[in-house]
This record gives sequence, C-alpha cells and structure tokens, in this order.
Amino acid sequence: MQFLCKEYQDGNPRVRNLVTETRIHLVPSLNPDGYELAREAGSELGNWALGHWTEEGYDLFENFPDLASALWAAQERRLVPHKFPNHHIPIPEHYLAEDATVSPGTGHSGRAVTGRWCLTRLRLPWQVAVETRAVMAWMDKNPFVLGANLQGGEKLVSYPFDTSRPVSEMPAAAPRPPDDYEDDNPELQETPDHAIFRWLAISYASAHLTMTETFRGGCHTQDMTNAMGIVQGAKWHPRAGSMNDFSYLHTNCLELSIYLGCDKFPHESELQQEWENNKESLLTFMEQVHRGIKGLVTDQQGEPIANATIVVGGINHNVKTASGGDYWRILNPGEYRVSARAEGYNPSVKTCSVFYDIGATQCNFVLSRSNWKRIREIMAMNGNRPIRRIVPGRPMTPRERMRLRMRL
Repeated sequence: MQFLCKEYQDGNPRVRNLVTETRIHLVPSLNPDGYELAREAGSELGNWALGHWTEEGYDLFENFPDLASALWAAQERRLVPHKFPNHHIPIPEHYLAEDATVSPGTGHSGRAVTGRWCLTRLRLPWQVAVETRAVMAWMDKNPFVLGANLQGGEKLVSYPFDTSRPVSEMPAAAPRPPDDYEDDNPELQETPDHAIFRWLAISYASAHLTMTETFRGGCHTQDMTNAMGIVQGAKWHPRAGSMNDFSYLHTNCLELSIYLGCDKFPHESELQQEWENNKESLLTFMEQVHRGIKGLVTDQQGEPIANATIVVGGINHNVKTASGGDYWRILNPGEYRVSARAEGYNPSVKTCSVFYDIGATQCNFVLSRSNWKRIREIMAMNGNRPIRRIVPGRPMTPRERMRLRMRL
C-alpha cells in the first residue's frame, strides 16, 4: 500500500495507470487473532501451526461452503445448467443459519485434511466463523474480478479446484496425451477456466525472483510444481470448502493462493528482501485484471441491465453483470464467441478478440425485449397446458369461451 501511494505521488506511469484504472481492495489480515499469537512468539520461536487458526480454532481458508461437491453431484444427475447453475451457485440455506456447522472435507487418502482435525482424523463438524461470514458478505457486495490471498510456509501459487472429485463422479472424457506439468491423477477435476488460472499463476511465479528455482525441492517435501512454481490445489493439498473454490463458483472472481516463502515468519531483517522477491510479481498479477473482455449490457433505451449472463463459447462457466450493467471477463488471448442473456430479453451474440497486450477488449451488448415473459404469463393462466388454436368459422365451446374470458 505504501509503495503504491509513494510511486503514484512520484509520477510512476505504471503505478499511476494501475491505480487510476483499477479498484484495488487490500485486507491486511483475514485472521488478526492468529497474527497476534504468532507475533508474540516471534520468528525464532514460531512454528508453522502457530497463528494458522483463529482464537476460536477455525481455519478460515477452509471454512467456506463446499459448492464444488454440490456442482459435481448436480452434473451426475444431469441437472447442469438447466436446473442447477454452473456459476453463482447459491449458498445453502443451512449454511447461513446462526448455528450452522461445516463438516471437514477429506482428501483422496480418506483422512480429514481440514483444520485441526487432521491430527486426530475425526470427522467432526464446526461452526461457521464470524470472519468467514464477513468475507462472504464482502464478496457479495463488491463485483470482484481477480483476487489473491497471501500465505506463508511454502513458495508457490495454487489455483482451483482445491477439492478433489471422487472417481465415481468424474465425467467420461476422451483420452488425451498426458501434460508435462501434471501427473495422471483421476481425482483432479479442472475448472472450465483451467487455462486462464494457469496463465494467472504463471504471471506471478515467473516474475518472482526465486519461486521457479525449485531445483532444491519444495520447502517441506518434494517439488510439486515441476519447476514451474504453480500447482492445482487438489493435486498438492486437497481440501473441501476453500475460499478459492467458493469465490470461483459463487462470484465472478478468479482467486488464487500465493505462498510467499518457506519461512512463515521471516525475521525483520529479511523483510526487505522478501519485498524485492515479490514486488514485480504483485504488480504483474494485478495488471492481469485488464486482460480479456469488458463492457456494458443495456436495453434499447440505453438503460443498464443488471444480472445479465455473459456466456463465452467453449468455457462452461459464466459471469454476471454488476448493478450498473457492466461486466469484466478475464480471458487468454484468442477469438471468442460471446453472448449476453437476460430474463425478458432476446440474447445477443458477437465475436470478441483478446490480444496479448494488457488492455481488455470492449465488448458491449444491446438487448431487445422479448415476448416470452408475456407468453409464459398466458400459459401459466392456462395451467401450462397447450393452448388450443381457434379455427376461424368453427364455433367455440363453452369451455373455450370461459378460458378466453379468463385470459382477457
């Protein structure tokens, strides 16, 4: 924050453009309780677990509703997207209750991997933390597009899905050659935006001064990133109910986890070098929010249409317009068939091109009103039964006259 303010005042053109064109939200700490506990112990006496949980014992990163499992269950029943959405999945009502509890997720080995219960392997529920509720409300209030949560104890970038999908729920797919960056793991479920997430992760890791120098192995185990500094969360540390999965499936925001270094609590004398290691990465990552397409969705009178759906061909994950009818969609370079749809309007389709240079392509839509809303109202009055066509010259039956009077 201090860097952005100072460089802006000093006239740094890169920072000035970033601050002027971007709404930047910074949260110094999502877990101030844990930070205070770790600060008291200091970098010499602290350990990885100290400060990881809140004072009440919650692991906030894994305290969100597991929407990925709900989506996959709906896919198994072939309810997506007609009866179950592939985006903006609503939060389950039982989760929003005051006494709501969350069940710990399990990794592919069957052990609990969420919160403190991974030590005892118990599948015990715990309540939803007040910090988690506050973050969810914050996400619903602001139309975030790109996000990152900064953590420590490792040096890599992790992207969704964090949840591993049971083999029985995996959809049948055509065989493909193995990738050079992922093992053949049948429980890894890629997001529809997998290529975009990898681009975002690489944009940070490649600009970091040491993140891709993995020849010595990982911080605690072998290198899980194949010398790239990035990994899908479910491959590295599978867990259900993560903030990244929730952000992707409930909002428009693409969120990643950035692990800044092996030392979770570096000494004060090391902070300057840690800042130099990550400075260019942070700037490059924030600039990626301006990659893709953006625009306005309005009606023929120029009025904005909120909650319109933006559909990108070939990517089975949609975004919605904000209250002002504006939208942003991060995409890799290429040519896309994009459509805008809204209740009560005819859809509009156009081709939008995304280039390698930073700067989102403007792609606006004007929707005309549809007669389908009135047609649905008439059919509802008829009990959603087929409406019999009136043949000229044939007398109407008493029942047909009554139905006609009810419709009029």
